[in-house]
Amino acid sequence: MENIPGNRKIELEEEALKDLDTTRKWSMFLAILGFIFIGLLVIGGLIASLVMSVFKTQNAVLGITEIMVFVVVFVFMLIYFFPVLYLFRFSKHTANAVKTLDKQEMQNAFKYLRKYYVYIGILTIVVLAIYFVAAIIAGASMAFLKDMGTGI
Repeated sequence: MENIPGNRKIELEEEALKDLDTTRKWSMFLAILGFIFIGLLVIGGLIASLVMSVFKTQNAVLGITEIMVFVVVFVFMLIYFFPVLYLFRFSKHTANAVKTLDKQEMQNAFKYLRKYYVYIGILTIVVLAIYFVAAIIAGASMAFLKDMGTGI
């Protein structure tokens, strides 16, 4: 950031504080839903692993072990946990800041909001890179399949 001369500061009016409070309520709602989804994800992974182990037969090899199902679900849960946690902390600090008009609480709130968006931005870049690599692999594999359809 640039060096700002002097001791400049931003003051928020009553309407801006109301808007922040409304934003806080929605972010808390989304964070709680996120935590519920994470819990359901873990329970679903455990149930899927249990069902796979109960109905496992010696003749049918599925190619994926029961524990791998839970590990994959656990990895997705970890990826989803941090943005939900940052959103929750933003909401809690914003609530305290709006209630007490505490500057430090507002700074903490914006710190967690920044962390949320940085995490989502990096995650978006990673997913786009995976899509790009998958498209290249799919295109390259189509080159090998080009001559297989003639059959003559």
